[in-house]
This record gives sequence, C-alpha cells and structure tokens, in this order.
Amino acid sequence: MKHWQYPIFFIITSAFFLLPKFAFGDSLPDRDSDGVPDYDEINIYFTDPDNPDTDNDGYNDWIELNNGYSPYSGNNVKLEDNDFDNDGLSDKLELDFKTNPAIIDSDGDGFTDGAEVKDGYDPTNPGDIKLEKKIYIDTKNQLLSYNLGDVRLGLFQVSTGMAGMETQKGEFKVLEKHPRRWSYAAKLWMPYWMMFNWRGQGIHELPEWPNGHKEGLTSLGVPVSHGCVRLGVGAAEEVYNFGEIGTKVYVN
Repeated sequence: MKHWQYPIFFIITSAFFLLPKFAFGDSLPDRDSDGVPDYDEINIYFTDPDNPDTDNDGYNDWIELNNGYSPYSGNNVKLEDNDFDNDGLSDKLELDFKTNPAIIDSDGDGFTDGAEVKDGYDPTNPGDIKLEKKIYIDTKNQLLSYNLGDVRLGLFQVSTGMAGMETQKGEFKVLEKHPRRWSYAAKLWMPYWMMFNWRGQGIHELPEWPNGHKEGLTSLGVPVSHGCVRLGVGAAEEVYNFGEIGTKVYVN
C-alpha cells in the first residue's frame, strides 16, 4: 500500500488554493478577485479576468465599471466619453450593444461597429440585420429619446404642446421629413421637420422667424408649443438624421 508523505492539512490547504476564487459574496468564479465574475469579464465587459486592473490606472475593474468609468483606456475617462478602439462607438454604447470595446469590427463583417450602428444595422451580427428605430416623447418630463433596437442613443429636453394645444398621445410614425419646412399658419421656419401624425404635429428644431430669431430658446423643458415637439439646436439635426420615413414615434 502506498503511504502518503505529506500531512493531511497540507493536502487540504493545497487543494483549497487550486480552487477558483469567487466574486464578492457570490458563487461565481473571479480569478483576479476584482469583484467582476470571470464570465462577465470575458463575455460582457471584455476586461482581463487575470488582471484586477485591466488598464493599470490604479482602480480595479469593478470600481471603474460601477462608477461609470472606462476600464480600458487608463486615463480616468467616463464610458460615454471614451472610444477605446476608435470605431465611432463610445465604450458605453459598445457595452449596451454587447460589442467588444477593443475591436473595431466585433462581428467581423468588414464594417466597423460605429458604421453599422449609424446605418441601423446590428453590430453583433455579420448578416444584413436591421435594428428597429424608435423615438420616444415623454410629455410629463419634457424629454425625447431615440433608440436603435433596445439601446438608447440620445436623450434631449423638448417643449411639447401647451395646455389646450397638447401634443397628441399615442403610437405614430414619421410621415414626412423636410430639412426646413415653412409654416404658413405661424409664418416661420421649422428646421429639421418630421411630421408624425395627421394633425400636422411634428418634431423640429426651435422655430425660426424670417429675421433669423429663434423662438423658445429659454423655454425648453416647458410645454409652450402649439402641439409640435421642439428640440434645441444640434439635437434636432441629430434626431432628424436618425429618423426615417416610417420610424415609430411613441408619445406617452
């Protein structure tokens, strides 16, 4: 019979240290003990499961991710302000779309992740799969957001219809687009116009008088329009470029 040469406590202790480490208060393996499970590091955040501080900036991955900072760049920048792989998609949007922030073409189809999102395609699928475009208007909080699939790309303050001239609630779609529509009733310009219901209500930039004066610049966030949804300068062009004829518009 073979005789063991090591004390039993050494065998038990050695076996213990061969077991995978676990995330805080969790039962999931966490090899680098940074608080982010190995599965999440590999499949969700694309950080290094063997290095608690992937970008070596002095803060572990768990701290950075839970405080909204990018764990990739090493320069203490927020996820939404960083584009580690320079593909046109911020690190935050990469995580939202489940693409890899360190690879410019996550699905390997020859198009960068940013280009695919800009054109409305799924950046995780090498096929020509379009994601649904949606615009949401929150009249209670005077906000407009726009989504590609389940990912919100932008959120802006708006002015919707005043009392007695409320913006119609319901589910609609973009019926007409024009970069600079003239309102014969109000005698002013409505830049980046997108009509979404048959009442003639639409989304547009702050209305502009013929002399160039912008109306409503100081009242964004307050329902003061005649039923349309007013957006600020810059925001209106962004939403206009995103929306297409047929894009769904939800007014709560």
